[in-house]
Amino acid sequence: MIVLDMLREVKLTNVEIINMKKDNTVWKLFGGYLLIILFMLISSSIKGQSPCGDEGICVTQFNAGFNDANKVAWVTKLSDCDTKFIDIMVDAKAAGKYKIVVVPTIVIYSEGEEVARFQANIMMQMESTQKEIQGKIDEILMDSF
Repeated sequence: MIVLDMLREVKLTNVEIINMKKDNTVWKLFGGYLLIILFMLISSSIKGQSPCGDEGICVTQFNAGFNDANKVAWVTKLSDCDTKFIDIMVDAKAAGKYKIVVVPTIVIYSEGEEVARFQANIMMQMESTQKEIQGKIDEILMDSF
């Protein structure tokens, strides 16, 4: 409003002032649309949190170098899925991004969304078996039909 009062002192006509108000409205609308587009881009990139991408089933094992003795070797033998290994000592941001609180942790993603999580016990050893995790993968596959 201060600007409009200043413009009145400059002796602008009412038509010129109305046009300036319209121009200001156009810029507000334009800025609003830009914010909406930015929000849509951010939310679409957040949707798929899978480290393997947004397609199919992916099983990711998170571990740390200091716990290499408890690495789950059979993860790569799982069928009908992609597998990935992330060392949270090498990729320190991964622990926070994927909410890893204990290692090893095995996370199953389907179409980029987390669908199951298996965590180690207090001794940092995986109690879940290959058969149990393969069963969950098979269940996800059957549910997709």
